[in-house]
Amino acid sequence: MPTVLGFEGSANKIGVGVVRDGAVLANPRRTYVTPPGTGFLPGDTARHHRAVILDLLQEALTEAGLTSQDIDCIAYTKGPGMGAPLVSVAVVARTVAQLWNKPLLGVNHCIGHIEMGRLITGAISPTVLYVSGGNTQVIAYSEHRYRIFGETIDIAVGNCLDRFARVLEISNDPSPGYNIEQMAKRGKKLVELPYTVKGMDVSFSGILSFIEDVAHRMLATGECTPEDLCFSLQETVFAMLVEITERAMAHCGSQEALVVGGVGCNLRLQEMLETMCQERGARLFATDERFCIDNGAMIAQAGWEMFRAGHRTPLSDSGVTQRYRTDEVEVTWRD
Repeated sequence: MPTVLGFEGSANKIGVGVVRDGAVLANPRRTYVTPPGTGFLPGDTARHHRAVILDLLQEALTEAGLTSQDIDCIAYTKGPGMGAPLVSVAVVARTVAQLWNKPLLGVNHCIGHIEMGRLITGAISPTVLYVSGGNTQVIAYSEHRYRIFGETIDIAVGNCLDRFARVLEISNDPSPGYNIEQMAKRGKKLVELPYTVKGMDVSFSGILSFIEDVAHRMLATGECTPEDLCFSLQETVFAMLVEITERAMAHCGSQEALVVGGVGCNLRLQEMLETMCQERGARLFATDERFCIDNGAMIAQAGWEMFRAGHRTPLSDSGVTQRYRTDEVEVTWRD
């Protein structure tokens, strides 16, 4: 019964999780929140992570009722993500692994999301929509790889939403995407926005530039409300995501869809995906904010799978990388 400790800190969330044989024993998390109208810079985010990570480690062990002797492996996010936060967490993971004399595992952040989603929902072989602040991909498993069928060609959907939140100076607490979701529920007018799907890929930079350009003018003239703009942006970008997910499901002959990543806990996106799946006679799998949003348990779960399959990361190869594609990893733990 391997027990794996996972460190996640690729963006503004820092988490430490403990997983043992499919059971999440602990999953504490902290978020670096900046003032409205601003984003989070790598250096500031890394300083935040360094300030809280040891407290989180102790909190995770206490919550799980374990000591260092009970841990079999230390997993950490190798990438992709922001350089400085990744490094700050990797240094702690390497140090803990050496102090406790435990094997180390560098985990692909994207695969952490997928494996966590599969564990929590029970999805067997789904077409995966992975949507977050840094990534937007449609993925399916085939021959020991998570194959990317479609993706953004510029910015991620979460980044599009976050940057629009800055235009309206929407609060970053608990997250700009969540606050856009709540405002969108009160929107009544659909503003026509650019809809850019290119085959299996999507583009969000144009829609962001357009809405940044017209937002203040439309609000000043009373053509729409901030809630209308939030509603319109959500409806448009989510429709694009549902389209490419359905196309991937058709190509794979899949009867399961799994949505993961921070944007995946948006209930409107889940509702649109559910409608698409029902029309196809398929089933949607989704999780809530505990496991959709970046967390340590997802890294522990992917590390648990890798550990059981015989993977180890030597200290000499225990660095980080800001660019680490989902399909670079050989998935030896699946048939």
